[in-house]
Formats: sequence, C-alpha cells, structure tokens
Amino acid sequence: MDIWEEARFVQDGVASRLAPLLTRIMLGAEDGDGPAAADLPIRVRAWDGSTIGPAAAPAFVIRHRRALRRLLWKPGEMGLARAYVAGELDIEGDVFAALGAVQRVMRSGDEPIRLSSDDKREIVRMAVTLGAVGPEPKPPPEEFRSGRRGADDETGPLGASAAFFTRLLGSGMAHGSGLWDGAVDLQAAQRAALDSVAERLGLFPGARVLDLNCAWGALACHLAEQHRVRVVGLTRSPGQAEYVRERAAAAGLADRVEPRDRDLAAAGGGPYDAIVGLAGLEALGRDMPRLYELLAPGGRLLIQEPVRRPGQHQIRRTFTTSYMFPEDGELRPLGEIVAEVEDAGLEVRGVTALREHHARTLRAWAANLQRHWAECIEHAGAGRARVWLLYLAASALACESGRIGVHEICAIRRDRDGRAGATMVEAFAVHADGAS
Repeated sequence: MDIWEEARFVQDGVASRLAPLLTRIMLGAEDGDGPAAADLPIRVRAWDGSTIGPAAAPAFVIRHRRALRRLLWKPGEMGLARAYVAGELDIEGDVFAALGAVQRVMRSGDEPIRLSSDDKREIVRMAVTLGAVGPEPKPPPEEFRSGRRGADDETGPLGASAAFFTRLLGSGMAHGSGLWDGAVDLQAAQRAALDSVAERLGLFPGARVLDLNCAWGALACHLAEQHRVRVVGLTRSPGQAEYVRERAAAAGLADRVEPRDRDLAAAGGGPYDAIVGLAGLEALGRDMPRLYELLAPGGRLLIQEPVRRPGQHQIRRTFTTSYMFPEDGELRPLGEIVAEVEDAGLEVRGVTALREHHARTLRAWAANLQRHWAECIEHAGAGRARVWLLYLAASALACESGRIGVHEICAIRRDRDGRAGATMVEAFAVHADGAS
C-alpha cells in the first residue's frame, strides 16, 4: 500500500476496514442485498482493539489474522466454525444472539455463500492490506479426518468423559429431549420425558426392552427400576458401557440392565417386547427390517428422529458432519422416515412433534456448558467444548426457526391375527390366562 493508504489504515484501525469484507464472507450479504457495512447486526473487535458495530450487539472478537484467512478460503459456515473452534475468533455476550445475527451462514443444507469475481478481487485487495493473505490454514484437530472412526472415538465429541457429560447434560445424564409442559427446570423436564416414554411403551414387569441409544443409561435404569423390566442397552463407547454397568450396580439393577456394543448385531436374536431409540437411527444404519425381526408380535417401537423440511436438499459438508456426526449425513424429511418404518412391516400408531421441547432442551444444555465452562475445558479440552457450544446454539436456533425438528414416532408389530389395538399389559394378561 502507498504511504497515504497506510496512514489511513492506521488511523481507522483494522475493524473499520473489515466491514465490507465481513458483509460478504460472514453475513452472506451482497451489494444491494443485505446489511450495509454501517448496519452490521454484530459488533466486531479486531486484534488491534479497534471495533465496529453497535455497542449493545453481540461481539465477534477476531483474535488472529488466521481467522480471516479461514473465512477467505471458506466463506460462510465452515470458515466461521473453524476459526471459532481454533480459538482465533471468539463470541462475547449472548452466543444465541450472535449466531442468530449470522444465521444465513450457519444454515446446514442451504446454499453456501458464493462470491462474484468483483467481490473476490475486492476481498483479496482488502486482505493484502490487513496481512491476512496466505495458504489455507489446516483445519483444527477436532475436525474429522478420513479414516477416523468419528464421533465415538476418544478424540470425537461423544468420546468425552462422563465427568464432561455430567456437567453438560446434568446429573441425571439423560440425553433425549425433555418435556417442558409445566417443568420448571431441566431435571423436571427430563423426568417427565422418561415417564412419558415408559407410558407409551406400555411396559409390564419382566418385559424385555432394547435401548438403541443407551448413552449413559438414564432411560435404561429408569425403566428397569420403575417398571421392573430387563433392558439391553447399546452404547457408543466402552467408556459409556462401563459407566452404565457401574450406574446399574449402584442402583441394584445389575441383573436388569445389560450394556452392549452399539452395533445392532449385539442385540442378539430377540424377541424384544419394546424397542426404543432417543437419538435417531442413523448411527445404526437405519436397519428397520432388522428392528421388525427383533420385535415380538404386538411389540412396540418408539424412536425420536431429527428431521428437516421436505423438498430438494443439496448434500454438502457442514459443521455438523465435520465436527459432530460424520456418519449421520443429512437429515431427512419426516415422511421418508415414516414410510421406512411402514415399509418394514410395522404399523405407525402415532407421530408427535417435539421441536419446541428439543430447542429448549438444547438451550438448557448450552447453559450448563457455559455455567461449567472452565470444568468442561478441563475434562474435554477447549476445542471440543467450543464444538459443543457451537453445535447446541446453532441447533437450538434451527429448531426455533422451524428449519429442523424432532419427531417421536410410535409403531407396533401387529400380532399373528393382525391386531394392534391391545396394550402390552392386556396382551400379557391374555397370555398369562392362557398359560394357566
């Protein structure tokens, strides 16, 4: 730059020079379409201490020039996520408000930001003056690489210790959506959800239950203790299995709760009187015919599935598939999942929307994470804690806007006479009378 441009650069500070760049590569705005630089809905503080944007707005703090390089190479969601996870960009204030202001770039499945030739030339010229031009930085170590197992291994987000998840999920370690009708806090919402699931499964003493997403054993132990059933729980890691085993033993349920490997083959041959999955079926390969085989005649299936709006959907790499659930791919519309259940021979008996409940649960988990931030970093590392906070906040906003949701699907395997109306308790009583 010449001497006059350099002088103006020093006088204005880095932040004021960033405004045109950020409206394109962070907010997704184009000339004549979106906020002008003077109307940024966020506050930005650069590494030299200079700021732009409303004083009361949530603040993005650019701590290193490398954050700009990431945004230049990957405008939008992936650039923003990488810079945040790496600690080169911070969010001060309300993380939900901050992500809400830039939600166009955090919409998984939407069109990624595309820059015109003029935009690219202007951005490169601006980046040169800021010293932010260079080769593409390597992704943070928390991003999945090819050949890695993914979310479940010890370096993935679900491979964190029980100590981390106690602080994230709460002392009950329940991982499904809470039910917030009348609930005053997360613990009450989760307790209501566990009771509701048990009621819809129609359990009876001695029933055999398969928990497809046992996680830390909250549902399995609840069903075994409150309804005297036997539960086989599929866990995602050896650490989870050991935790469930110890939790069940401490509650006197060692003979009724059996954790096994997450693979559906570990479920054995059945039959099960009920099958439940509170975290979707993607990780199990969506093998619905296998679930039909495992269910006893008259047995019930209850799954809670994340869904997206119907319509054309472009499959692309997103923050979620890069940092959270690589095997899950993209969300599907509700109709596809219901059709899959019925194509396997099961009869769908009810579908319930849990979108608002799930959004509130995600916010409660995010609040737990922020409340115990220092401890969570100690147990999981700063990068992984940042991954979780970004995921929880972005997912909650997506639920609240209706772009994604969670639905509970209840189905039954009809008995040999094609009947599905009797509850399991009634079916058990008929069986007992016949046996006598």
